[in-house]
Amino acid sequence: MSGDGDAGSGSDAGPDFDPVSFLEDAVRIPSHESPDEMRESVVDLLDRRGADPAVVADGCVLAEKRSPAPGAGPHLVLNTHLDTVTPHVAFERGPARDGERGAQTGAGDDPDEVIRGRGACDAKGPLAALLAGFLAADPDRGRTTLALTPDEEALSLGAAALTGRLPGTDDRLDGDLYLVGEPTGLDACTAAKGRFQATVELSGVAAHAAEFAGANAVAAAEDALAAVRTFDADATAHPQLGPPKLTPTVVEGGAATNQVPADCEITVDRRSVPPETAEEFRSSLADAVRESLASGPAGDRGVDAAVALTDRESPFLEAFATDPDHDLVRTVADAARDASDAVGLSDERGGGVRPFGAATEASYFAPAPTVVFGPGDLADEAGAVAHAEREYVRVREVEAAAAAVEETVAALLG
Repeated sequence: MSGDGDAGSGSDAGPDFDPVSFLEDAVRIPSHESPDEMRESVVDLLDRRGADPAVVADGCVLAEKRSPAPGAGPHLVLNTHLDTVTPHVAFERGPARDGERGAQTGAGDDPDEVIRGRGACDAKGPLAALLAGFLAADPDRGRTTLALTPDEEALSLGAAALTGRLPGTDDRLDGDLYLVGEPTGLDACTAAKGRFQATVELSGVAAHAAEFAGANAVAAAEDALAAVRTFDADATAHPQLGPPKLTPTVVEGGAATNQVPADCEITVDRRSVPPETAEEFRSSLADAVRESLASGPAGDRGVDAAVALTDRESPFLEAFATDPDHDLVRTVADAARDASDAVGLSDERGGGVRPFGAATEASYFAPAPTVVFGPGDLADEAGAVAHAEREYVRVREVEAAAAAVEETVAALLG
């Protein structure tokens, strides 16, 4: 097994880009507090490869390859992020352990090698695959852009600026097709729920608890929570994502134990499905809460209600969905199956078509056809993988993902 060391030892040695060597170097680079060192490493790599990268929009990296006929084919954008969550977890490479996908399953079986450490699968493994596809690209038609963002794990301000979703910014990408790198187990993921956060604000009148006076905002929370509980009773399940989900997560109210509380706030987590927008959700929930207050036991207590989306510098990540029969989806899935077979992965690993389990910056690229794809898993049979202390990715999956991206780019732009 290897320990931490200096980055850059083998990320582009030789005439061909080696995604596994790149990943070994990349996982060693701490990216949890700042993506700066990771960005510098990638920019340096792209410079040495003649890709003419540019750093724009407060830290995004852009590089482009154009065919002789850029208008005769699609604009394919390859996107992932440079940052990771905290804390940094040291690099390690060795045989898969019990509980890790790829560990030996029977007597005489050799376990896969895995790379462990922060970013191994989220999302430096996918980054390695996208870099392989971009650097190998030689399009005959259309063009491809590599777009790497600095803060997906935080507020996604980079992606919002790149797509013109922040005030004073323009869409720098304007892509026709998007391939977004995240750990999907080599499946082509065509949809993901959105994630909004809002606060139900209940406003009453304070009074001494001994008196039959005031308007009790905490008591009114019972009716507000009833509205939350029944909010999706008539919701239609999305064909790919299923039903939306609304969860109350935090309740705060009251200031003294002998006082009728004037204020109460309920924070809710919303996992949306298309076509619901953040503002549509906020408005609908406000109507539902007010109706519940008016008809419930607190209806005559003078409590008012409002719903506010949590302050956020960038737009919320709304749900997206791409037609599973779109050519982009079929191309990625077919390439993943071919690559998975070529490196000897099981028939069940790679090439499936399904939704993704988490919100991503893919949201900002909709409604353009978008597929989320990459090596590794959000979780395995033993528990969380991405964002966990045990984060890892199988070496063969990194190789397969790189080959699949190369094949996808060649098929779409060849």
